[in-house]
Amino acid sequence: MTARDSSRVSRSGAERMVIALATLGSIGTRLPAPGTFGSLAGLAAFAALLEWTTLHGLEILVGFGILALVAIPICGQAERILKKQDPGEIILDEFVAQPLVFLGVPWVFGPETNPTAHILLLLAGFALFRLFDILKPFGIRRLQDLPGGIGVVADDLGAALTTGLCLWAFA
Repeated sequence: MTARDSSRVSRSGAERMVIALATLGSIGTRLPAPGTFGSLAGLAAFAALLEWTTLHGLEILVGFGILALVAIPICGQAERILKKQDPGEIILDEFVAQPLVFLGVPWVFGPETNPTAHILLLLAGFALFRLFDILKPFGIRRLQDLPGGIGVVADDLGAALTTGLCLWAFA
């Protein structure tokens, strides 16, 4: 039994649940580039909700905003359990922040939206968000220094806001 296996055995059910939520199950722990896959999962969830529900885009974004608040204590607790600061396997922050890049442009997702423009906007939002999340320009890196789960989620929200401003300017 390896040290990693023994740490899994000693975790309580609550700790395992926190880790599972923070890592989106095996997405954060088994795939390469987990932040990218976490963002992709958030984008897919957002697009599916837009396409297959009667919810307005703004309602969906408010839901993801609430999820971002819920993600703060989950990500903070996962950091403590893993004994690492903002580890790469914690991707709940990317999942909840990715859809929020469209907060500044909810009017683009109306019924009259050209499907090609819709797809291009989703792809541009994904690409810019990943760029800003990885590079952390414009003071986004400093947000990561906030304590606990706030820092884990805040830098992604900063990247989402920056992306949203870019999308709004170009849309």
